[in-house]
Amino acid sequence: MSQPTDPGSPVELSAALEGTGYLPDDGLATAAYLALAMHRPLFLEGEAGVGKTALAQALAQITGRPLYRLQCYEGLEASQALYDWDFGRQLLHLRAAEAAHAADDPARLEASLYDRRFLLARPLLQALEDSPSVLLVDEVDRADDEFEAFLLEVLSDFTISIPELGTVRAKTPPLVVLTSNRTREVHDALKRRCLYHWLAHPDFDREVAILRRRLPQVTEQLARQVARATSTLRTLDLLKPPGVAEAMDWATALHTLGARDLDPDLAARTLGAVLKYREDTERVQSLAPEALFGG
Repeated sequence: MSQPTDPGSPVELSAALEGTGYLPDDGLATAAYLALAMHRPLFLEGEAGVGKTALAQALAQITGRPLYRLQCYEGLEASQALYDWDFGRQLLHLRAAEAAHAADDPARLEASLYDRRFLLARPLLQALEDSPSVLLVDEVDRADDEFEAFLLEVLSDFTISIPELGTVRAKTPPLVVLTSNRTREVHDALKRRCLYHWLAHPDFDREVAILRRRLPQVTEQLARQVARATSTLRTLDLLKPPGVAEAMDWATALHTLGARDLDPDLAARTLGAVLKYREDTERVQSLAPEALFGG
């Protein structure tokens, strides 16, 4: 099956993304198109739940490229992102060689232990070997400074050196999408390697459109009321303002309960679908539900 042709303009890319159910605004569509055309990593920063990870998934879908995801966390090491050796299989190979009396040449036996078949490729290596691909480096702000410096080196030339096997270089640089929830500031050096885009919560009309596109079973009135209520919740200085994903969960929960519009009492009873902290729930429940969810 032939691979889809990359979009030729931001407008084409926007239309292709909309075909997957992802509705970007003009700024995001332009940034994503430039990342694709210029082979530059795209650094997406914004609050959790605004659609950063979903964009990488949608880009993989419209370009027909495999998606490799590297989830960052504190303590993440280079070997967990690049490759590792399968020690279990190497040990079996060693015992088999000894049983077959094939261990007379130690140097040859040692070299055979580092054959490619014993290498476990991790997301960064997979993305370079299986190019063109989409590489999602998710929540890079959770990784340590040391890993960030290592990542900067890999993204500079899309090359990985494996001492036992040689150098692996991507034939076509992967489309790299880095995301950050801004739990800390990512170093300027890494940002300079990337095209930067701040992804905000969608405006009211776009959020209604997203809900209608992703949840066609939900009535338009319910979608509009959920979008309006979600937007109001975001103004309350909550520990975790709801994102698009939470708005979709909320609308789905309400629809599951048979709601066709947002009843204040039902909204209060389903806050667990949209709020994820006890403090946030208590704060909202202390306010007048009619003021938050009515109309």
